[in-house]
Amino acid sequence: MGKDNEFKLQGFSSFVRTNPKSDRFTVKRFHHIEFWCADATNTARRFSWGLGMQFVAKSDLSTGNMTHASYLLRSGELDFLFTAPYSPSIAQSQNLSPNSTASIPTLDHSACRAFSASHGLGVRAIAIEVEDAEIAFTTSVSNGALPSSPPVRLGDNDATLAEVKLYGDVVLRYVSFSNKNDDGNHDFLFLPGFEKIEDALSYPLDFGIRRLDHAVGNVPQLGPAVSYLKSFTGFHEFAEFTAEDVGTTESGLNSVVLANNDEMVLLPMNEPVFGTKRKSQIQTYLEHNEGAGVQHLALMSEDIFKTLREMRKRSFVGGFEFMPSPPPTYYKNLKNRAGDVLSDEQIKECEELGILVDRDDQGTLLQIFTKPVGDRPTIFIEIIQRVGCMLKDENGKQYQKGGCGGFGKGNFSELFKSIEEYEKTLEAKIVDSAGA
Repeated sequence: MGKDNEFKLQGFSSFVRTNPKSDRFTVKRFHHIEFWCADATNTARRFSWGLGMQFVAKSDLSTGNMTHASYLLRSGELDFLFTAPYSPSIAQSQNLSPNSTASIPTLDHSACRAFSASHGLGVRAIAIEVEDAEIAFTTSVSNGALPSSPPVRLGDNDATLAEVKLYGDVVLRYVSFSNKNDDGNHDFLFLPGFEKIEDALSYPLDFGIRRLDHAVGNVPQLGPAVSYLKSFTGFHEFAEFTAEDVGTTESGLNSVVLANNDEMVLLPMNEPVFGTKRKSQIQTYLEHNEGAGVQHLALMSEDIFKTLREMRKRSFVGGFEFMPSPPPTYYKNLKNRAGDVLSDEQIKECEELGILVDRDDQGTLLQIFTKPVGDRPTIFIEIIQRVGCMLKDENGKQYQKGGCGGFGKGNFSELFKSIEEYEKTLEAKIVDSAGA
């Protein structure tokens, strides 16, 4: 970090987690993640096959949308939206304004094309459902957020969508619903303008993924990024790590996790550290992504063993490949660390599948990471399961406390080592070529 940056990290050991319940507006949950693509159809199909996510809704030429093609995948409460622009001339040929038929009216043709050119496949929007998107937007802007798209009503004023800049070309999207049924929910499959995909439902897919646990961003400088997001959301610090916590003798990073009141919306951010033997993997990301962006998406599974078995079947036939597993020595002490939570059979399966296991004073964390999902060594996927921290609501229904098991320093360190080793395999050919 720069000398003028007074932002100081305490590190994992010294950090004391507190929850001041300081949100500036009511945040309910993650609503969806939108990827901007050059080709939404094939990108969505790849994610559907690799993650076991069902095609459930569409907005494209067949639904009257002449602005963009958007396809929604769903697994449990996890929604991934894949969007690609049509030519602006399509709408103009019908004497329509560029975004008049768009179901996501915040899309800008030139920005969408520039996004793909600069970043390759990546996340454009992290969408959270709020009580009132207009209030969330005005509150955010009045507290320093940079506006991206002012509030716009969708359908017959059934939903409101607004966006503020998060980091790089990524926006934080606010979504709220006006017309709700008797149980307090809305009747839309997703958003107004989207139609159900009937044919896809005849081929059910479900690998056990249930929701988005957290969305991680890489930024050039952590201090300004954390201060910016905290200032307009009121989110509090949930965890932090320094290079001493998770780095190696060759490289490192710093990281802070921000959370909303109920700690179900978790937004970690990483920065590179400099002066090390190797370039920080965060710096590698920033160079290939041409700036800040979403590094990975952590998807919560109800049964990580089932999810991984299904995903690994498809790794080399259109699915996602995984980072190298930790060495056998990692699993030798696993029974001592988690034998009261995992059976001997599950511990064996963790080793076979390459699952990392860590815990804190509240719960246990199981996780694994894919290799980058596109051409560039940038965005990847994490599969996660949290064990423990079960609570009851006022109706007696059980639910799991947000962030149960934390963010495992041991797991974080193993991930860092794994990415470092993976990057070395990419560099080997470059070094050989340079020396030829």
